[in-house]
Amino acid sequence: MSKNPFKIEQMFGSKTRARLMALFLQHPDESFFVRELTRRIDAQLNSVRRELSNLIELGLIIEKKGLAKETKRLSEKKKYYQVNTDFILFEDLRSLFQKVQILLKKNFVQDLQEKGQIDYFAFTGRFVDATEIATDILIVGKIKQADLEKMITKFEEEIPYEINYTLMPKDEFLDRRQVADRFLLSILNGEKVVMVDNLTV
Repeated sequence: MSKNPFKIEQMFGSKTRARLMALFLQHPDESFFVRELTRRIDAQLNSVRRELSNLIELGLIIEKKGLAKETKRLSEKKKYYQVNTDFILFEDLRSLFQKVQILLKKNFVQDLQEKGQIDYFAFTGRFVDATEIATDILIVGKIKQADLEKMITKFEEEIPYEINYTLMPKDEFLDRRQVADRFLLSILNGEKVVMVDNLTV
């Protein structure tokens, strides 16, 4: 295994800039206010404003004015930001960030395997655009809850969005599969990306 895990900020110079680019490129149809962005990527307001300015100057992000989401008063027009899909490198950058996501996922799974016994691991839910599935990650095995939560938090910062995950002991997984548990079958029979399978599911 690699001793030097991929870090996205090494490629783009700033963790805030990298997270902003990832968020905008993954959600090309959405627009965001500054304070939304600080919350979504867990960054300081001044840092977000500085990197937005850089990305606007580059041409990747467009600044617009509109009504604040919480009010309809014309006096409450606020600036919001959206990715420029006409930017000449938009498709190239979007493809690049999709590949970056793969590297980040591999890092995450590798870290989990170093902390516990992982028998089965699958990305599902929002990772594969399967919004009908109630969880984004299924982990079968044994790992300390505190360690897992710490790694999930770190992974959410890199992605960047909130993740719903399910941790299930091996015995429970086998029992629930045996009785055709509806929740489990929705994952196993649905769209997913399996990263670890020591159970030959």
